[in-house]
Amino acid sequence: MDPAPQTHPILSYVLSRIPTLSKAKPSSSSPGGGGGDFDIEQPPVHTPSPRTPTSAGEFELVERMPGLRHPSVLRAMTRAVADVSAARSALEVLGPRSDHELVDSSRAIIAAAEAGDSRVPEADLEACRAVVRLEEMHDSYEALLQEAEGRLEMVYRSAMEGKDLDDEAAEEGRKDGPAAVEGAEGGDAVVQEEVIAVLKQAEDGKPVESVSLVDRQLRHLPEAFGRIQGLRVLDVSRNQLEVIPDAIGGLDHLEELRLAANALVSLPDSIGLLSNLKILNVSSNRLRALPDSILKCRLLVELDASYNGLTYLPTNIGHELVHLQKLWVHMNKLRSLPSSICEMTSLYLLDAHFNELSGLPSAFGKLSSLEILNLSSNFSDLKDLPASFGDLLNLRELDLSNNQIHALPDTFGRLEKLEKLNLEQNPLTVPPMDIVNKGVDAVKEYMTKRLLDILLEEERKRLAAATPQESSTPKAWLSRSVSWVSDVSGSLVGYLGGNNKSEKDAYLDQQY
Repeated sequence: MDPAPQTHPILSYVLSRIPTLSKAKPSSSSPGGGGGDFDIEQPPVHTPSPRTPTSAGEFELVERMPGLRHPSVLRAMTRAVADVSAARSALEVLGPRSDHELVDSSRAIIAAAEAGDSRVPEADLEACRAVVRLEEMHDSYEALLQEAEGRLEMVYRSAMEGKDLDDEAAEEGRKDGPAAVEGAEGGDAVVQEEVIAVLKQAEDGKPVESVSLVDRQLRHLPEAFGRIQGLRVLDVSRNQLEVIPDAIGGLDHLEELRLAANALVSLPDSIGLLSNLKILNVSSNRLRALPDSILKCRLLVELDASYNGLTYLPTNIGHELVHLQKLWVHMNKLRSLPSSICEMTSLYLLDAHFNELSGLPSAFGKLSSLEILNLSSNFSDLKDLPASFGDLLNLRELDLSNNQIHALPDTFGRLEKLEKLNLEQNPLTVPPMDIVNKGVDAVKEYMTKRLLDILLEEERKRLAAATPQESSTPKAWLSRSVSWVSDVSGSLVGYLGGNNKSEKDAYLDQQY
């Protein structure tokens, strides 16, 4: 719930140094008396020093903004974040935001009730409304964090220039005046000529299959681009676009659309009309959600939505984008992956590192084509992997570093094709770190042996429970033991390696 240093570095830095805005509470013996009441603008003596960065990110921030070290600057910034503290306190009482699939289903139930469906009990309907209200409050809080970060930048700039905040605001207004617009238009002249040339070529009936306007400081994409018949590739990456026109949906033949590194806060619903789209790159923008209409782009094979502010993926993404092979969603704020993602049987690569994932869908092992998986740096949120994880039989590269995983699933030894494995910075006990340090083959061997021991123990208990009276006869006990060891070993070889004889058979024969 606290602002992430990656997305709100200044706000995170300031909050960590103001006790009234952090979770720590002052003791009754705090200077100034009054128990827990003290002035937000007069931090007590135990406030962490603004001169002492505590992480690599803070060192980088302070190096870029050295004025943050000055206590007077920090005190000036507290006024800009008091509303963040109040909102955060309210949300802490209400609890964390719900899973996106629950929010979607709640909205659907509410819509059905409003349309006249009387089958929904009033108590259930009120519960759905509560879920939606909480989601809206969290959305407002995210917007508040973004606004507060901007205010802090303005406060810092004012402090460094020795100006009052009001003077700074007035100067910003002058920057947006007619002179600024005129200068901007002059700077855009070359870009406009290039855009006009492309549109004229299309208007004259000349074939235009590919348009690249990368790094042109482009601020607007004309509606006329949606009328370029035959256009297959459009790349407007690294510009200043805040909006993509609805007319983009008119590009019936478009196969590749690259919108990376702009300032987009949303995508038009008309993007779903791009029925031939195969590659979509919207990375490094300000997106907080992908439109549901994107699911109509059923020929997509590559989707890059990394470096945004996504908190969820469309609920039915796996049911619709069945041809997707590569999915990059790292550096977002995803708290979960929709269960439908398990239906992406064509998915070859999934990169979801640096999110807030608390787990994976139980049927994750159905991703039978998956070869490269990066779930690193979900930090304190990711603690477990589902039992089906061992069904990812084609997995070759796996990065689970910087999480809170204590134990790998018992089926992990089935990942025979696994070649690269990163388990650093996890509190692992299964397998123990001395095994992890020996490499991926040692981990697989350990987990295979562990699974065998578990299955043998389960079979022993089953047989003991099935024939309790005969267990007193040594001859009967020996006969049953030979029988179930043989059965379990044969079953396990088939479970781990299939019907073909493999090295595991020899290993099991030696051991048992």
